[in-house]
Amino acid sequence: MNDNMAVYPIGSLVTASYKTGQYIGEIVEQSSPMKAAVKILAVVKHPTQGDLHNPMDPDVPFFHQRRALAYQEIALMPVQTIRPYEGFVPEYAESLSRALAQELQQLDRAIRFAQRCREELEQLQQEYKL
Repeated sequence: MNDNMAVYPIGSLVTASYKTGQYIGEIVEQSSPMKAAVKILAVVKHPTQGDLHNPMDPDVPFFHQRRALAYQEIALMPVQTIRPYEGFVPEYAESLSRALAQELQQLDRAIRFAQRCREELEQLQQEYKL
C-alpha cells in the first residue's frame, strides 16, 4: 500500500494538514481512501492569511482571514497529508500561541527583508541616475 492510501487505526496520533495549517490530532474515522476524520489536539503551523492564489499580495479583492481549527474540532483531512505522530502532544492553547507567534515572526522577517530590499533598490536608483 503506498503512503497516500494508508489506513490509520482509530485513535492513532497523527500530524495532518488542513488548508494551510498543520495540526496534531487523533484519527476518529477513515471515511474514504482519500479522507480521514481527525480530532484536533494541537496546532503545529497556523494557517496562512490572504489569497493563496496571489501570495504576498495585499491588494486582492478578498483577503482571507484564516482561523486555526479549534481544540477537538473534527476535520476531514486528505489522507496524503496525514503522517504518524509519536511525540509529546502539547496543550492546545500553548501550541496555538506558539504557532501564531511563529507566523508573526515570519511576517516580521518578511517586512524587514522588504524594507532592506527597498533601501538597496533606492540606493541603486540613485547610482543609476534614474
